[in-house]
Amino acid sequence: MYALFDTDCAAPLAIKPAIVRDMAALAHRAMLVEVYTTPKPGLVDLANNGAHRDMTVDTFERSANAIAPWLEQFTDTGIRSAHQPVDQLLSALRHPGRQCEQDMYLATAGVNTHKGMLFSMALLCAAGGRLWQQGKGLNQHSLCQTVANATEGLVERELAANTHPRTAGERFYHQYGLRGIRGEVESGFQTVRSYALPVYQQALAQDADRNSALLEVMLALLEHNDDTNLVHRGGPDGLNYVKQQAKWIRTHTTFLSVERMKALQQLDQQLISRHLSPGGSADLLAVTWLLQQLAH
Repeated sequence: MYALFDTDCAAPLAIKPAIVRDMAALAHRAMLVEVYTTPKPGLVDLANNGAHRDMTVDTFERSANAIAPWLEQFTDTGIRSAHQPVDQLLSALRHPGRQCEQDMYLATAGVNTHKGMLFSMALLCAAGGRLWQQGKGLNQHSLCQTVANATEGLVERELAANTHPRTAGERFYHQYGLRGIRGEVESGFQTVRSYALPVYQQALAQDADRNSALLEVMLALLEHNDDTNLVHRGGPDGLNYVKQQAKWIRTHTTFLSVERMKALQQLDQQLISRHLSPGGSADLLAVTWLLQQLAH
């Protein structure tokens, strides 16, 4: 999982503090909130299966439920390693992360539903545990900064220094300069903080329901996120097409309007016909929702 998971770690805490349960519950809920948000262009949701033939809402639910027990262990890991330098957090997550990934594939019969999101949620849960153990405030800034500190140099180590790219992420970095999820976590979820959270907060301030607010977030992410999932399916042209369509919708329709929701439905059909699925933006949608909960 993005060269994330591979070393042994200590046994879980015998008596788990509330933060373990709370962080895990937030992350699990975020995964479900993402798939239930409808309509998401090209993605599995309550209306259709998007540009996917091997996934349904049920697949995502089974995947999220298989991952759920591991979310507590990720938080445990952050607590138990809190006395160590933050740059050791990533290696401490490797072993439980790989096991979690195996459980995900077992639950989905081999379908990759949450691999990218698992990477983000593991880091966020561990960061939450670390901050709690250190007696520091747990908020959007501190959580994102801890993730950034824990993954500092990740792009250089795993993408830039690899002169013989084999994976899609490695190829896209060398061909197009796209940093993918590694770049996003190393930046402390800069795309989420700069574009997604402000839109979500604006929508909530206008008393929008969660689904409508998150659809506005989705549009912002489609316009601004360099989603390597789109490049994988449609090349740079596929990514640019989605960005341009999202920008047009945001420019020519009104915030939270019925017209905008209809435009989203039309974009959904366009992406399905082009076999484009912005899975990276879906992952960041879940991260956005989770981070917003910390504002409370």
